Amino acid sequence: MSTSSESDQLPEQKKGDLNWTDIKKPADKHSSLRLQIWETPLMRRGSSVLDAFAWEEVMCRRVGAGHPPVAHIWRHPDAFVAGLRDRRLPRAVEAMERIRSKGIAVCVRPSGGAAVPLNPGVVNVSLILPNPEHAMNIHDDFREMASIIAESLTPWSAQAKTGEVQGAFCPGDYDVSVGGLKFCGIAQRRQAKAYIITAFIIVEGQGDKLAADVRRFYEEASDGLTEGYPEVKPGTMASLQEVADVPSTASYTASLVRTLRKRYPYAETERVLTVGSDEVRLTAEQMKLRYD
Repeated sequence: MSTSSESDQLPEQKKGDLNWTDIKKPADKHSSLRLQIWETPLMRRGSSVLDAFAWEEVMCRRVGAGHPPVAHIWRHPDAFVAGLRDRRLPRAVEAMERIRSKGIAVCVRPSGGAAVPLNPGVVNVSLILPNPEHAMNIHDDFREMASIIAESLTPWSAQAKTGEVQGAFCPGDYDVSVGGLKFCGIAQRRQAKAYIITAFIIVEGQGDKLAADVRRFYEEASDGLTEGYPEVKPGTMASLQEVADVPSTASYTASLVRTLRKRYPYAETERVLTVGSDEVRLTAEQMKLRYD
């Protein structure tokens, strides 16, 4: 990062668990695109996490206007990202302020899904793709992202499965897991002529600790409500370090880039993707007013 859809729960049929061999397929409809792969350096502690989403919002508009598609990889040192539905809970504002008072960056993201905590061990990746025909191939797009995430794991494990993990945070039909423990969630954001498929991947650290942070948020934000938010249970989340012995975010990210270059043979990693800081700041302010 140089200076909507409301849910990743999909309509229609319920998706059963898919093994890695079931979800592995080439990105035929996008394989000829000149994808620009851009990895933002680890964001500064104390920086606004909303800036990453604002950067992608601006870039999505550019892709819709003819800019080459983009794969954006980024991390934040300490943040909590709430979903649109989370913001509607009775005491969501108070719960977010409690988190913010600890020096943790907090925002409500425009894409679907529910609450997700971020730290240096969590890799975020977004595919920003054109959609000039206004097509709605949501299931194909989610399967494609799940397949990319799973293939990137194969140097260490071929046991990735796709399907909702009950009790995990940010639940969805395209959760990616190993041994029944979720390490990745996928959501989307759609504009008029382009769209974003985005995922978080827990590579390092303890999945149960992240789940506990989310569970505490919902306990406070729900103010006694028994529905309208995910029931986050212990023993449902894990990092790739825990379930597949992936050594580091750098190792997984390198494998992710290799997978993207394989899927998109014309991909480029050399170009620096700059967006004006004023445009990002203005977009972030607009997003904060609209969603926070």
